[in-house]
Amino acid sequence: MPTTPFDSLDDYIAIPRVEGLALSPDGTRAALTVATLDAEKTSYERAVWEVPSDGTGTPRRMTRSAKGESGAAYLPDGSLLFVSARPGAGDDETAQLWVLPAAGGEARPVTALPGGVGGIVAVATDAPTVVISASLMRSANTLEDDARIRADRKKRKVAAILHEAYPVRHWDHDLGPDEPHLLALDLGALPAETPGGDRASDAPKDGPAPYPTWLPRPVDLTPSPGRAADLDGAAITPGGTTLIASMQTSEGRGSRHRLVSIDVATGAHTVLFDEPRVDHVVPAISADGSVLAHLRMPKADPTGPTQQEIWISALDGSGARRIAQDWDRWPGELAFTPDGTALITATDSDGRAPVFRIPLDDSGVVALTSDDFAYSAVAVDRTSGDLVALRSSYLAPAHPVRVAPDAEITELATPAPAPAVPGTLNEISTAAEDGSPVRAWLVLPEGASADSPAPLLLWIHGGPLGSWNAWSWRWNPLLAASRGYAVLLPDPALSTGYGLDFIARGWNAWGDKPFTDLMSITDAAVARDDIDESRTAAMGGSFGGYMANWVAGHTDRFKAIVTHASLWAMDQFGPTTDHAEYWQTIFTPEAALECSPHRFVDDIVTPMLVIHGDKDYRVPIGEGLRLWAELSERFMGEDGTMPHRFLYFPDENHWILKPQHAVVWYETVFAFLDQHVRHQMPSRPEILG
Repeated sequence: MPTTPFDSLDDYIAIPRVEGLALSPDGTRAALTVATLDAEKTSYERAVWEVPSDGTGTPRRMTRSAKGESGAAYLPDGSLLFVSARPGAGDDETAQLWVLPAAGGEARPVTALPGGVGGIVAVATDAPTVVISASLMRSANTLEDDARIRADRKKRKVAAILHEAYPVRHWDHDLGPDEPHLLALDLGALPAETPGGDRASDAPKDGPAPYPTWLPRPVDLTPSPGRAADLDGAAITPGGTTLIASMQTSEGRGSRHRLVSIDVATGAHTVLFDEPRVDHVVPAISADGSVLAHLRMPKADPTGPTQQEIWISALDGSGARRIAQDWDRWPGELAFTPDGTALITATDSDGRAPVFRIPLDDSGVVALTSDDFAYSAVAVDRTSGDLVALRSSYLAPAHPVRVAPDAEITELATPAPAPAVPGTLNEISTAAEDGSPVRAWLVLPEGASADSPAPLLLWIHGGPLGSWNAWSWRWNPLLAASRGYAVLLPDPALSTGYGLDFIARGWNAWGDKPFTDLMSITDAAVARDDIDESRTAAMGGSFGGYMANWVAGHTDRFKAIVTHASLWAMDQFGPTTDHAEYWQTIFTPEAALECSPHRFVDDIVTPMLVIHGDKDYRVPIGEGLRLWAELSERFMGEDGTMPHRFLYFPDENHWILKPQHAVVWYETVFAFLDQHVRHQMPSRPEILG
């Protein structure tokens, strides 16, 4: 049998990965951010590659450094911008903005910010104006103040943060003591060549170096911002004069996003759209700078989810009107066609993520792609109207393609060619308990048949507002398929891409329709003659981990259950997650308690593998610790052993990101599944001791 990279975890983590795409102004080139495993096989190195956007030619590596590069974007003259912590700017520890001239030559630093650059926010199409995100110390009035305060904290080894508002952390990091800012740069002022010397040589003996005079000095568009510059999208006019930003503002203990127009020359702010309990997000501006589009999203509450509405207006917010009111999907990021008559977006739909064209005249939304792929990073070629995007499925990782107006798709060259894969991808569906249609992808291993049925792994997606439709390096079913498992990837109630009513079926009742949908689609899978009903397991992470815990307390049909980063006790999770106000507003207190898995711990009979990272702030480690404590309280024998296991990562977050930790994760999971599903001898990765 032919081997694939999925047969070896070492080979799998070494597969190159395309992580981002940007299109050149003339539409002839695409910049790809590509991650490759380093020589020690302990982290990923990122570089920017350039490929022709018409499907011809070969990839050309544009950047190379020990620290790597990311966040590529093009200036109007074709020069390439990127973010890197390579030596030559700042203190060589922080990421800065760099430019690689279109005419050739070496990359040069554009910033030397004390706290580094967070990312590129927007680049004008017709002017050398760039807006970046960067964090500055709260009490700093200048860049020099910022450098001095940071140096003082470092010298005194002070890590303390004084909070005066909620929240205090996000995902896997603490908020503060600095605050996010939006900084504008005029790169037309960048000298043709970098003068000799560097910041270190200019540094005074008793403090940090002054900001280099030969770099364009950033203009702060958000002085004293608080957390306002935690954006949910931004767009800049072609001439770089106006930035439209979805900026955060406080609302009780939580927040909302409002649309703000910022004059880049003066920094003056004008609020365009702002409503209580409504988010205005992901703005887009037409190629002629006259039309603004954005999403209006009323906040949900326990009564049900809300629609994500598409609105267009003049650039100053006047004449606003909603379009595509009858389209029952949640749009992704928006982009205008070159003639300004329609919007382009890619979003979840029926287990895929097609590209859609949304006419401004309400003549009807049209799907531009009809294959079994998920599209992302969609860019519009201003010269032809073609689209360049990344697409993926469960059989192909993200790769660049060109989509013509007639829907002809051309694959582009890539430095990360698709690997050979084991198994096949099938689509199955069934009627749920209430009669609603429920569908899933089923990955079948090679050789699965009526004569040799495969064991089944039910893999539940996170979110819960999501869909199994795109390749994931973190959650990859092909690794299980290569080991002989069939993998069921269902979209139960709460999944996106099936309309608002389908989401509402599970709203404020996670343990109801989502659970019965999962059982119904599992019934449909095990009814196949190529699936062995007597050998099944369930697994999930985040919301999928919540559902794995719920499944464990409500059925004994599975031989093993793996629960990663899972919600266990809703009364504990609600106040301790990083954004408590969201979770405490979408549930009633009664529903949160009723649907809390911890209430059913006494009903668990299936061996469970609990996995959690200590730096997980979205689902705090207390959930995993409490689950483990309550399992051990009930199931530990007199000899101190029990059928359950706890895999703990002290330095990982909601995801397991380090390559060798991913290997350990999968080795432990497969050993646990093989022991209980295939009745193999217990084993553990040697590196775990």
